[in-house]
Amino acid sequence: MQVARRLEQIGAYLFADLDRKQAELTAKGVDVINLGIGDPDLPTPPHIIDALMEGATDPRSHRYPPYPGTQEFKEAAARWCQRRFGITLNAGTEVLALIGSKEGLAHLPWAIVNPGDVVLVPDPGYPVYRSSTILAEGTPHPVPLLRERGFLPDLQGIPAAVARKAKIVFLNYPNNPTGAIATREFLAEAVAFARTYDLLLAHDNSYSEIAYDGYRPPSILEIPGAKDVAIEFHSLSKTYCMTGWRVGFVIGNAAAVGALAKIKTNVDSGIFRAVQQAGIAAMDGQQQFLAERLRLYQARRDRTIRALRSLGWQAPDLRATFYIWLPVPDGASGAQFATRVLERTGVVVTPGAGYGAQGEKYVRISLTIADDRLDEALRRLTGAFGRAPRNMAEGSRSAPPAR
Repeated sequence: MQVARRLEQIGAYLFADLDRKQAELTAKGVDVINLGIGDPDLPTPPHIIDALMEGATDPRSHRYPPYPGTQEFKEAAARWCQRRFGITLNAGTEVLALIGSKEGLAHLPWAIVNPGDVVLVPDPGYPVYRSSTILAEGTPHPVPLLRERGFLPDLQGIPAAVARKAKIVFLNYPNNPTGAIATREFLAEAVAFARTYDLLLAHDNSYSEIAYDGYRPPSILEIPGAKDVAIEFHSLSKTYCMTGWRVGFVIGNAAAVGALAKIKTNVDSGIFRAVQQAGIAAMDGQQQFLAERLRLYQARRDRTIRALRSLGWQAPDLRATFYIWLPVPDGASGAQFATRVLERTGVVVTPGAGYGAQGEKYVRISLTIADDRLDEALRRLTGAFGRAPRNMAEGSRSAPPAR
């Protein structure tokens, strides 16, 4: 059997070698600490779980749910957006329930892109933007996110000939993997760019509620006229610690939302109704725990940045997300650096090249791990590399502790 050629363009799993090394160390009894994945370690709030359990006993949940999401879920999403961003949405035409924001992002090019059309994807960026474009037989055009520009794309620097062929521009702020944020002025520039070139601006706002020091990330739909050209993806995963529940939504331009809905009617059968009821409880219920969760993440951020900087490493300031985008301190590639860290400390960090060519000299560190495990990881790092903070190759070769 031969598989589709498009899979060759996506390539094999980027972190296979690192996973293999992690498995080898684990088999030897090494206590491996994973700072690579952005999966909140905090539990889903009890009132959300209670809503799921109640919904599971509702006979309506045992039948197919509405394809675009229940009207109650979509209205709850619209209310949440009104409270949070001050934007008004038509729940019937401008809101669509998703099986997690990843699912919607992955299916969007199928709704918008014809074979050969260009899609502008951030580099570094969430890998789904590129892979979904390829699966839809589009052509991803990487747009560099550079440190000197605050990891914001230079939209005006995109050649007009490329922009005219583009159908979608993906943006993601607060940003994964860099942790960068975008001002309203930049978002207004992005809306104007999309209008000039008649393309869809797809803003991934999955980290809108993970922000520190009083910062409140905006919605692209706060920009006047944005609904003419933009849609925005939201996830309950990071906000409400529901990564395993697979529920989110997309809002904005009715034509684009409707096109994505049409794709979804052909590839899935909607979200389990009880999960949607839990999502309603999350969005409409008490929100006090969000502030408590942010205080915890912020304390982890402060400890981690302080420890990394004590090694002479250039850990950036972080105002949003739970990712630290760390420049490799010794000139090696991110993959080489990650391998050395794993072998010498038993700590997993993510090589930046997994997010695009511009991430080659970076690694991503996630703060979504229990405090005692994070502190142990930082202790190992400072112990192994504290004597040679700028040269990874000279770090201690002390073996990480076994279980």
